[in-house]
Amino acid sequence: MSDRDPRAADGVGAGPPYEPAGRADIRQGLGWFALGVVVLVLSLKMARLADQGVPPYAAPGLLPGLLGIAMMAFGGQVALRGRRAYRRHHGGPAAGGEPQAPQLAVRRLLAVMALCVVYAVVLIGHGLPFWLASALFVSTSILLLQAPQRRAAGRRIDAKALAFAVGMGVAAGLIATLVFQTFFLVRLP
Repeated sequence: MSDRDPRAADGVGAGPPYEPAGRADIRQGLGWFALGVVVLVLSLKMARLADQGVPPYAAPGLLPGLLGIAMMAFGGQVALRGRRAYRRHHGGPAAGGEPQAPQLAVRRLLAVMALCVVYAVVLIGHGLPFWLASALFVSTSILLLQAPQRRAAGRRIDAKALAFAVGMGVAAGLIATLVFQTFFLVRLP
């Protein structure tokens, strides 16, 4: 296999080596799955504190265990999506769609990192209730990360997409607040 990008017009690709669709998703998905397994196993080894009267839902290993399970689920989902994309790519002319450009992936990663920094540094603890700051973060993330697909399909953000993003954001903010304050007894800003 050549290191050149087959999408280059003159066949001399001037960028990083080309990687067939899905291969990176498979590797990254399996990596996240493996990390989730490690987190889950280590959380199960944590003290339960039952002898001190700590209820099971307040045990120190519960949240890391749930996060490990979520990492396994989402990592598995990414790996399966990569496998399907890889098969489509190698399936012949009806493969459908160009592989995602590395520049787009880097831009999306930087956008997510910027959103996280704004959330952690600007929104949290500066007057906004936690649920509202979380709702803004989730809603903005949904709209921003779906923008490339909308542009590629020639669509704009309509009322339905905006309502979906705001609804998911408000639900996520309220559920996070409820879970942390009710189950984990953590007072949020």
